[in-house]
Amino acid sequence: MTDQLAALSTVDTVDTDRPRGLFGDAWHALRRRPLFWIAVSLILLVLLMAAAPQLFTHTDPNLANLSLSRKPPSAQAWFGYDNQGYDVYSRVIHGARASIVVGVLATVGVVLFGASLGLLAGYYGGILDTLLSRVADVFVGVPFVLGSIVILTTLNAVGSPGEVRIVVQVVLSLAVLSWPVSMRIMRSTAIAAKQQDYVKAARALGAKPSRIIVRHMLPNCVAPVLVYSTIALGAFIGAEATLSYLGIGLRHPVVSWGVMINAAKDYLRVAPHALLFPAGFLTATVLAFVMLGDAVREALDPKLR
Repeated sequence: MTDQLAALSTVDTVDTDRPRGLFGDAWHALRRRPLFWIAVSLILLVLLMAAAPQLFTHTDPNLANLSLSRKPPSAQAWFGYDNQGYDVYSRVIHGARASIVVGVLATVGVVLFGASLGLLAGYYGGILDTLLSRVADVFVGVPFVLGSIVILTTLNAVGSPGEVRIVVQVVLSLAVLSWPVSMRIMRSTAIAAKQQDYVKAARALGAKPSRIIVRHMLPNCVAPVLVYSTIALGAFIGAEATLSYLGIGLRHPVVSWGVMINAAKDYLRVAPHALLFPAGFLTATVLAFVMLGDAVREALDPKLR
């Protein structure tokens, strides 16, 4: 019996001391951080609101009753009513979907497009690197708000857009103006990775450039972009609210936190609750993604542990 316990103890020690990879080390560090779990809990709550709003409310977010206009929070309506008589609580819950969808799609588009160009530029260098870098510099030089106004005003000038088209236009404007950041991050990482021994060995063994990029460089370059994407997702949610507040982003019939803030700004003094609650949910969501990005960055960077 004693020998069996000793053997089990030896096995446990071996498993515990077994070397972990980059992401294994990162997870080992993340699960010990209370801030990480707070951020994840908030994000999961918002994602649940976006995926299944009926779990939180059964009120139609587009049901307006002018007789209830600007009524304050009560037992009947936890967040009160806005100027048009909409239930603010219901619209806050349903508004999470549009805000999250815009943030996720914009992040995916920026990361896939920008990181792909950055990886190619960093590996091949030369004329391709110079050309892509100068094109990225042009987009970086465009002021974000001004560029968004030009893009969205041009797209909105054609026809009467529906909900899907409105969301796609906002996602497109965010992605077009933001891809150079992920491109630069991936390019600098790829340049450093190209000088590593495992890439030189693969090239000496006759591996094709496509195989070297996909199988060897990409797994070792993805960490910085992953950190950026986590923070960028929250930033894009905030950017969507900014554009909606200016009246050029999401708009009726789409329900989002930015649309609610835009509608409530004109009667803030008489009904502050109509702006307070969507702005609070927006701030908490963006902060949660920023905290998650900081935690992931510290976990993936051995110098910051």
